[in-house]
Amino acid sequence: MTNRLRAPSPADAAALLALNNQHAVELSELTADGLARLFASAFRVRVAGEGAALLVAFDQDADYDSPNFLWFRRQYARFVYVDRVVVAATARGQGLARALYADLFTAARAAGHDRVVCEVNREPPNPASDAFHAALGFSEVGRAHLADRGKAVRYLVRPLECG
Repeated sequence: MTNRLRAPSPADAAALLALNNQHAVELSELTADGLARLFASAFRVRVAGEGAALLVAFDQDADYDSPNFLWFRRQYARFVYVDRVVVAATARGQGLARALYADLFTAARAAGHDRVVCEVNREPPNPASDAFHAALGFSEVGRAHLADRGKAVRYLVRPLECG
């Protein structure tokens, strides 16, 4: 497995859609058209391997109606929002999620952003994601219950001045 990150190509679409939908509880299920729309409006999309890992992030100007994204838009004038990050079970433990975030932090800084934000599920719980984000320097800045989605989330922020 390579840690080389790259923009997705059309040939990646089926594998990335399958990867996303294998983790629909954490991420939300997508159609092929939905995935293509995310990619088209994203600030940053990076993949590793052949469908081994994916990160999709938006900046504050994105035309995106996710309630989590909109929560951050009400709180901050500028930000980069991690909409989804996922690593295939067979590729875990290789540093891909860390590499995806490091790449995003670099791109966000270069674009003049001073924070990266995301949410992590509280219900259903996601302790691995909680621990991962804490280790990267994210801290909680809010919570929400998304009754229509059957989820409760914690909103997290990481200042980009962090090491």
